[in-house]
Amino acid sequence: MRVLFWAYGPRGDVEPLVALAVRVRELGAEVRMCAPPDYVERLAEVGVPHVVVGESVLEGARSGLGGPPDPEQAVAGIAEQFDKVPAAAEGCDVVVASGLLTGAIAVRSVAEKLGIPYFFAVASPILQPSPEQRGMYNQGIDKMFGGALDDRRAAIGLPPVRNLFDYGCTDRPLLAADEVLAPPRPELAGVRTGAWMVSDERPLSPALEAFLTDGEPPVYVGFGSSPAPDDVARVAVEAIRSQGRRVILARGWAGLTLPDDGADCLAIDEVNQQVLFGRVAAVVHHGGVGTTHVATRAGVPQVVVPQIADHPHHAGRVAELGAGVAHDGPNPTVGSLSAALVTALSPETRARATAVAGTIRADGTTVAAELLLDAVSREKPSVSV
Repeated sequence: MRVLFWAYGPRGDVEPLVALAVRVRELGAEVRMCAPPDYVERLAEVGVPHVVVGESVLEGARSGLGGPPDPEQAVAGIAEQFDKVPAAAEGCDVVVASGLLTGAIAVRSVAEKLGIPYFFAVASPILQPSPEQRGMYNQGIDKMFGGALDDRRAAIGLPPVRNLFDYGCTDRPLLAADEVLAPPRPELAGVRTGAWMVSDERPLSPALEAFLTDGEPPVYVGFGSSPAPDDVARVAVEAIRSQGRRVILARGWAGLTLPDDGADCLAIDEVNQQVLFGRVAAVVHHGGVGTTHVATRAGVPQVVVPQIADHPHHAGRVAELGAGVAHDGPNPTVGSLSAALVTALSPETRARATAVAGTIRADGTTVAAELLLDAVSREKPSVSV
């Protein structure tokens, strides 16, 4: 059996599919992934063949293009999927997509032409629209992109299609999130599996290892592939120093830099969070789905400074669970972050974070992989309905 994975978006959209691809391969299937050039190194690390499709997500974010897609760019993206995905999908038995919807509607069209099952994965179910909102989403996407999609479909002998949000996301998407962090919403359909995470065995760099062993556990600060508040590095360093702690600053897609060259601070690039988070005193982050899941599973206290999208939900959920603090708003001050750290660094929060970690499922990737392979082997319909 051969499985094609397709993803376009920031790390939180792509990493779950990386995890699922690795698990599906372990169960005996061949895998390959269509993804933008940002993930060449990551996919090489796990040995998943990579077909580069799409422009760099990072470069788009740095150019101010990380918000709603520009219609012309989206139309060009639709065309690129029709041009590149068919060759990648040739000989595959199933396609699993995640991320940018305008790309997904083209990918499902390719799967439809090839007569193979198509599944859509949602890493953050709390962003799913309600049944009432879906109608509005369908109307908007149909108006903006229906014509461009139908032109490309007609060129390969497919009829027009409408309700494009439903078409791309399917009626019952795979929900790749843990119920502790994303409690079920009865009004929304989907197949819950638990979070998709691959065990990360990469070692920490020698410089980071040396820093960690040279004193008490530091506080990690990072905003991942999210925008970051202005001056947040200086604010965070001052707030963490006020608590007598050292600092690990992740540069992230925002390109954060340390405010000075103090020996109590270390700036790092992409890192094995699963290992690192088990060795720090607390994690200050944006509330992205991936970072929140890793931090919660690690049992490390969190201070969530929400920026966009699902971040406020994750901040609130971490606080509700007692595993950390939800910062009030996206722009911390030295005073507000210091106050949050007092709570996060308390023994009570550490104990609660440890307890919550034990409630997070560890089998989500296996559940999803077995479901996927079983559906294909039983020749389910060509969409996850």
